[in-house]
Amino acid sequence: MSRIGRLPIPIPKGVDVRIDGLTVTVKGPKGELTKTFPEGVTIAVEDGKIVVRRVSDNRRHKAFHGLTRALLANMVEGVTKGFEKKLEIEGVGYRAELQGKDLVLWVGYSHPVRLQPLPGVTFKVERGGREITVQGIDKQVVGEMAARIRRVRPPEPYKGKGIRYAGEHIRRKAGKAGKIGKGG
Repeated sequence: MSRIGRLPIPIPKGVDVRIDGLTVTVKGPKGELTKTFPEGVTIAVEDGKIVVRRVSDNRRHKAFHGLTRALLANMVEGVTKGFEKKLEIEGVGYRAELQGKDLVLWVGYSHPVRLQPLPGVTFKVERGGREITVQGIDKQVVGEMAARIRRVRPPEPYKGKGIRYAGEHIRRKAGKAGKIGKGG
């Protein structure tokens, strides 16, 4: 049996969980999330905890068991605490700025790059435009938006310029070696 799937998910105070077949709605202080799960699992609320069980030991049902439990745990955490991803901008003249709800990036192109937030996502720009925080209640949407921002100018391996996740290590390469030989 799945070790992750077996764990019950505690429901914190102020969180309301409604189950309608395979559609689960979780409502909390930060918002509301609804998700429909694949067949092969049963979801129930028992003793103030969400319990996920699979209907058989079929390989497909085993795969969905842990996945469903993890997605439900993320929904509960999202409506109580929320999720955030931080990105850092590295490079001379590279910066970010908020214009309304949109994020505008100056990252070495001939024009600024404007990104609109996905539904349920907000941006924060700190450290003089060098740090971007993506916040929201849906972990998948927050991760997708952070990936889209990073994709605008991924970090390059020679000088390390670009947009990277906070704490991400960029593997550096040595530049060109000078000409060695006769009559330089």
